[in-house]
Amino acid sequence: MNQNGQLRRLLRNRKVVLGLGILAFFALMAIFGPLVIHGDPNAFLGTRNQPPSPQHPLGTTGQGQDVLLQLVNGARTSLGVGLVVGVLATVIGTLVGITSAYFGGLTDEGLSLTTNVFIILPGLPLLVALAAFLPPGVGTMIFVLTITGWAGTARVIRSQALSIRARDFVAAATVSGERPLRIMLREIMPNMASIVVGVFVGSVTYGIIAQAGLEFLGLGDLSSVSWGTMLYWAGNNAALLQGTWWTFLPPGLCIALVGFALALMNYGADEITNPRLRGGSDVRNARKKQSKLLARRANRAAVMAPGTTSVKEATRA
Repeated sequence: MNQNGQLRRLLRNRKVVLGLGILAFFALMAIFGPLVIHGDPNAFLGTRNQPPSPQHPLGTTGQGQDVLLQLVNGARTSLGVGLVVGVLATVIGTLVGITSAYFGGLTDEGLSLTTNVFIILPGLPLLVALAAFLPPGVGTMIFVLTITGWAGTARVIRSQALSIRARDFVAAATVSGERPLRIMLREIMPNMASIVVGVFVGSVTYGIIAQAGLEFLGLGDLSSVSWGTMLYWAGNNAALLQGTWWTFLPPGLCIALVGFALALMNYGADEITNPRLRGGSDVRNARKKQSKLLARRANRAAVMAPGTTSVKEATRA
């Protein structure tokens, strides 16, 4: 199936369309929300823990800050960090995985050893240690999440690249004298587009959720506004015990919805590109068509009156 055909099937997939719709909503909120809803998200309004009202649609925090302003402005930070981490982790992991699979030998052993070291390291303690000893900031958060997130991508890409490396068109390109970099980028990479998209979506999900988790633990830049810092301050003010649900429910719901949308897109894309899942979907579609055909035949037989030989005769009778 060519790329245009895959794109059409993706756009017809309900899971992908629903996921894209949810992501588009949050992307528009992050881009245009601060331009529509003006105000300083860190401004103290004087009214603490005020429930939702016409003046403050999502209420105020324990410090008297507007929750809606923080939610809209925090979307830029949370989605931006997740997107950058996804791009960097995917690029690093893809380059390491393809290089390891293509050259083999000592190069493969060295890169695989490095990848395995990062994979077997306990993720949460490493994240906490790096975030605690490095200066707080968005750049530090991106660095920490990228360092801890590229290894899984490299392993997935390497396993797929090894199978493509053994195919005839790669051997023909090697015999014809093409440079290794050109072979990796022009011959191997296009045949792994679906895998790269899948690991990119997974890396973005990891970046958003891991950032929120670290900031909830107080290891991020608490002076900035993001969904994670909103959860941190809500927990710090004992919002659950006080019953101020409007301070922690909106950011938690946003994180859950974005993760759900990315998971839908990943699963929908996997249905299109994975032969096993695609085969099961095709069988189900074929069964539905067969059931409809049998139902039409049954209806036609029921309409025909006794002694008639066609539907027209039955209607005349």
